[in-house]
Amino acid sequence: MSSLVRLLVLDVLNTRLEGWEAQGHLCAMQALDSRKRKRRTSTLVRHKKSRRLLPYIPSKDPDQRLQQMGSLASALTSLNLEFSNDLTYPPSMAPESANKATLENGRIQVLSKGDIETYNKCRAMAKRGEYPPLRIVFDHDQGYTVHADDLIKHMTLIAEYTGDVDYIKNREKDDSDSMMTLLLAKDPIKSLVIRTDKRGNIARFISGINNHIP
Repeated sequence: MSSLVRLLVLDVLNTRLEGWEAQGHLCAMQALDSRKRKRRTSTLVRHKKSRRLLPYIPSKDPDQRLQQMGSLASALTSLNLEFSNDLTYPPSMAPESANKATLENGRIQVLSKGDIETYNKCRAMAKRGEYPPLRIVFDHDQGYTVHADDLIKHMTLIAEYTGDVDYIKNREKDDSDSMMTLLLAKDPIKSLVIRTDKRGNIARFISGINNHIP
């Protein structure tokens, strides 16, 4: 059974210069998880060839990469979060079987063959400890912000939004500032959300609505 993932893609019209802040210039893209996809249905649409995704390019300097990873580790530790680069399904929340693409109320973007290769390449790099050139910086007014530590091209795949998956109905009164919808089902009680209050990756800081800590 096909499941859904959320991808964060740098989507800007102008060239971003090294050191410019990346926060607020990313779009979330709902797509089929290529690791489990078997067939497409009539509710799915292809990604246009003109907007092909690009894999991120890790910084070449080992010391620079270490500092980037250190900034993420520091931010996660300060919020008492566990690093996770995958969607997780705790026993007390929604089961993995609930993440079914066929339940989506609307069209789902199917990654092209080239985009699937990009997605898989990025996952392989992450497993080797090679991450996008991003640095987390704490701002006393805004909270945690994410800055580009090298030049990042338009339509670069930055990260998969990860965390614990639960039913939206269980989180209607949740005051978390970093949740993202995973599945909007035809039947509302089957809709899913990704929560990052216990585990996640750098995407949690990029797309957080308000990461401010008083």
